[in-house]
Amino acid sequence: MNLNMMDIKKIIETSLAEDVGTGDITTNSTIPTDYQTKAIIFVKEPGVVAGIPVAEAVFRHLAPEITFTPQVEDGAKLAAGDVIAEVAGNARAILTGERLALNFLQRMSGIASRTASLVEKIKLYPVRVVDTRKTTPGLRMLEKYAVQVGGGFNHRYGLYDAVLIKDNHIKVAGGITKAILAARHNVPHTIKIEVEVESLEGVTEALEARADIIMLDNMDHATMREAVKMIDGRALVEASGSINEETIVSVAKTGVDLISVGALTHSIKSLDISLDIGEIKAKSNP
Repeated sequence: MNLNMMDIKKIIETSLAEDVGTGDITTNSTIPTDYQTKAIIFVKEPGVVAGIPVAEAVFRHLAPEITFTPQVEDGAKLAAGDVIAEVAGNARAILTGERLALNFLQRMSGIASRTASLVEKIKLYPVRVVDTRKTTPGLRMLEKYAVQVGGGFNHRYGLYDAVLIKDNHIKVAGGITKAILAARHNVPHTIKIEVEVESLEGVTEALEARADIIMLDNMDHATMREAVKMIDGRALVEASGSINEETIVSVAKTGVDLISVGALTHSIKSLDISLDIGEIKAKSNP
């Protein structure tokens, strides 16, 4: 998943309108317009960095002439004190953009770090860690990108690109079989159909209706292993439901193909990242 810079521009414009409004009154009332400065952006705790191009775009949106020099790339594993980037240029622009740039970096790096931690735990098993749609409204592109940076994979991007029949769909449609058959009749043959099940009976019904992917929702691990045996490669198997660092290895051992973790994007701790101003000087006139 590549970052679409036109979409990022829209996100930045909306975010700056929220934060800056009609102007940064603190910076504009204390810093002369011609002041130039240098700054470093660095991590204060170990983690995986993500969002460097987004941070750069924030500063360049405020002052296109700003020099932004990354010292690492997205995906780098950093130790406390490591420098992510150096920024130089108009002091007002750097001070005004500081918080927004750090907000993006901190959240995206937090997601990448949590993802990398889970991926590392199951690296010996043929299973993928995938995200969900439980993202911050308006920031899905950035958060799903951060999951990829951390070594995870993206589930469907939105409601429009894959069929995922969940418990409430099943209730309204009148059962697993009816829901799958209706979807099969109405969607193109190129789109896979996934269904959420909560029991071995549900697994049997999903198999008989020829689901492409079967999600085992909140099953205990013994039942999950039995479900994988029943499916026997006839569909991809996804495990879902409150999976974390303590349980993910046991889940991987059941033989599932995918492990979805909503907490990758809805309950992460942002990585502690800071910006420190260095040299300050007035811009010389020719």
